[in-house]
Amino acid sequence: MDALKPVDIVRELDKYIVGQHEAKRSVAIALRNRWRRQQVREELRDEIAPKNIILIGPTGVGKTEIARRLARLADAPFIKVEASKFTEVGYVGRDVESMIRDLVELAITQAKSRAQQAVQPRARSIAEERMLDLLLPKSRSTPGETGKDGPLLEVVTAASEEGSSTREKLRHMLREGKLDNRYVDLDVTERQMPTIEIFSNVGMEEMGINFKDMLSGLLPKNTRRRKVKVPEAMKILTQEEAQNLIDMEEVVAEAIGRVEQAGIVFLDEIDKIVGKGSTTGPDVSREGVQRDLLPIVEGSSVNTKYGPVKTDHILFIASGAFHGIAPSDLIPELQGRFPIRVELKSLTKTDFKRILTEPENALILQYTELLATEGVRLVFEEEAIDRIATIAEEVNASTDNIGARRLHTVMEKLLEDILFDAPDVSEPTLRIDAAMVDARLSAIKNNQDLSRFIL
Repeated sequence: MDALKPVDIVRELDKYIVGQHEAKRSVAIALRNRWRRQQVREELRDEIAPKNIILIGPTGVGKTEIARRLARLADAPFIKVEASKFTEVGYVGRDVESMIRDLVELAITQAKSRAQQAVQPRARSIAEERMLDLLLPKSRSTPGETGKDGPLLEVVTAASEEGSSTREKLRHMLREGKLDNRYVDLDVTERQMPTIEIFSNVGMEEMGINFKDMLSGLLPKNTRRRKVKVPEAMKILTQEEAQNLIDMEEVVAEAIGRVEQAGIVFLDEIDKIVGKGSTTGPDVSREGVQRDLLPIVEGSSVNTKYGPVKTDHILFIASGAFHGIAPSDLIPELQGRFPIRVELKSLTKTDFKRILTEPENALILQYTELLATEGVRLVFEEEAIDRIATIAEEVNASTDNIGARRLHTVMEKLLEDILFDAPDVSEPTLRIDAAMVDARLSAIKNNQDLSRFIL
């Protein structure tokens, strides 16, 4: 985070997202402001609220991708939720607080993974000793003086020294991989949870969590002996020891701290919770969802099974196409909690050409790498790329505008035969030119009925 200046953030986003410079600048500033907030004096720090953002634009122009890449850059807990799946309290469906509980679960999984990585060397060392015990069971020592609880004194003999030497030889062989084909008997703990149906319309997922925790403590652990190869056994033992070495209370505390100070919630399709004034049907709870969202976005405390989580400094990024409605149709209180509004532009032919070739995950690169696995070298000529971009733009204009996703349907239809016949192709190099693009796609593109179904 320290090294991520706004210009660096935009530069990183440019590697994967074409255009939309205004949106990139807005999210870069929002992310940098989180770092700036941590540097101000403590008494003022809690007073600085995040400036939430609404991204406005048609589908397929990069709204979700901007938020996802931003979270990866910041290494922050990030969750994407569809606002349309929430319902007002009292109706069947997910309540809005569930997104914070899901974010906490995600952050704990991330923190646990980092903690296990930190203790990995120690865990592997302990697992190695357990593996050697499995490969070379300890021989019974010559008993010495015996008490009621067993031997009080162990007599060291030449046999024990010989066993120690054998153990070191086995350790050396284990590290060199010479025992990889051997099998060992390993007791693996399996905890099977029964299937329980819960009928509730309020906090259903939280109730499910509580039932799961309660039953996991009551049900006995089921241990099953498995015969596994040494490398797999080492993985299982290392994972068990890493789990034993980490402090879960510390992990939970770190995760909750990261959620509260650096969490990002991406609320997609926020325009779908704007009602049209109807008092029946699906519109009836939409304004209620906005009212339920309001305290979370404003800053409140959400109860989770790990304790209360404050949402005051979680960054909320909302997005929506807003066809036929405007952000001003949201309830005024919710509008006020999203002070930054950025309109994303529809993609043009030039944008489509750049999407096909420039990003690190460019679509043409994906197809060439896929076919390279079959020994086929796919080459796209410049005129072919130009024609693909033109067709994508024209189909978006004549049918529904689905943005860059149109390229996926166009490319799949263009390369359908090649992808099907690739294992049996005799030619090592296949060239895609403008004539081939026109032959495969022009007839479909010119027939609107066909293009609606196929492209």
